[in-house]
Amino acid sequence: MNEQHSALLFKVIFIVTALLTATLFISTLVSTARVTGDEIVIIDVRTLDEWNAGHLATAKHLQLDQVAESINTVVADKDQQVFLYCRSGNRSGQAKIIMDSLGYTNVTNAGGLNSASELLAIEIVQ
Repeated sequence: MNEQHSALLFKVIFIVTALLTATLFISTLVSTARVTGDEIVIIDVRTLDEWNAGHLATAKHLQLDQVAESINTVVADKDQQVFLYCRSGNRSGQAKIIMDSLGYTNVTNAGGLNSASELLAIEIVQ
């Protein structure tokens, strides 16, 4: 029983450490972009109804089902730093995979709306 608790504790510590490291890495990317003056592009891949209910103030809207055919109209430079978000991080993860397959090199899944707001320090507006 003691070994099981130790193994579980190790897994929890490992997961928490991985999440903190990922958050720190993404925060560093955002800070670096702001310090160097590079513009970041933030894209909300949710539905229009979700967008209208509230979105990040500086975000652009491009539904997931339009990413493959229309991303080049929103982000022409495939090396541009792009942050994607949705409701939970699932659709933005799918959008990242699509963008990666199209040759985009600097795309980050910022997760859900609230997580993206906190990560990028941008308010949610309606």
